Amino acid sequence: MAGDFPLPYASVDLTGEVALVTGATSGLGRRFAQTLAAAGAAVVGCGRRAERLDELVAEITAAGGRAAGVPLDVSDASALADAVDQAEAAFGTVTILVNNAGMPDAQRAHKMSLELVDEVLDTNVRAPWLLSCEVARRLMAAQRPGRIVNISSSGAFHYAGGGAALYSVSKASVNRITEVLAVEWARYGINVNAIAPGAFRSEMMDGMMSRVGDFTSMTPRKRIGEPAQLDSTLLYLVGPASECVTGTVVRVDDGQGGR
Repeated sequence: MAGDFPLPYASVDLTGEVALVTGATSGLGRRFAQTLAAAGAAVVGCGRRAERLDELVAEITAAGGRAAGVPLDVSDASALADAVDQAEAAFGTVTILVNNAGMPDAQRAHKMSLELVDEVLDTNVRAPWLLSCEVARRLMAAQRPGRIVNISSSGAFHYAGGGAALYSVSKASVNRITEVLAVEWARYGINVNAIAPGAFRSEMMDGMMSRVGDFTSMTPRKRIGEPAQLDSTLLYLVGPASECVTGTVVRVDDGQGGR
């Protein structure tokens, strides 16, 4: 019915939603948590640094939002279900999941230790797979729709060398995870999408620049993105207006990656 879709049909009101964000202690994840809370969601921030989580919760609460912090190392597979348990205990069924936690490799492929290979893959590939499945199972049991947003990277589409080969491979895997889980869970009303950012300011980006130098002048627009410039993409993918969007990877790279 036409009346069901008022002009413009672009709501980002997340009142009543419960969002879990991994890697929420800094950079993009911190901004994601703040953005979702500002849009009305109750937010559970997860990360390894408990003091940073406390700061995040205090900031969101002071701004009138609802938030809780759950210390979590996503590479510990046994801790993922417990984190979702804690999120549910705080606010109820998790209806929005943002798989943001990630780890760079910063080494040439042939020089990586087995331990580092395992850590990168456990963090960047296994964790979003397992956590998505954990949240989806609970949504299905509750017969509720949900939104999952995986944070990929422009590195999933191109690799210029320089010591991030496994990171690139892991983010390409995130894209495929997004596509296949979207197909599996479409019938349950669970949308799975991804955002593939280019170079945006974060602790990870600061670390890269400390190794390779400031490459801002080499980008097409001579700049690095600000986390706030991802707000609209995130809110669209978790908001009511994107109900028919699933299995999509949205590149937000300021033209840095070429095509």
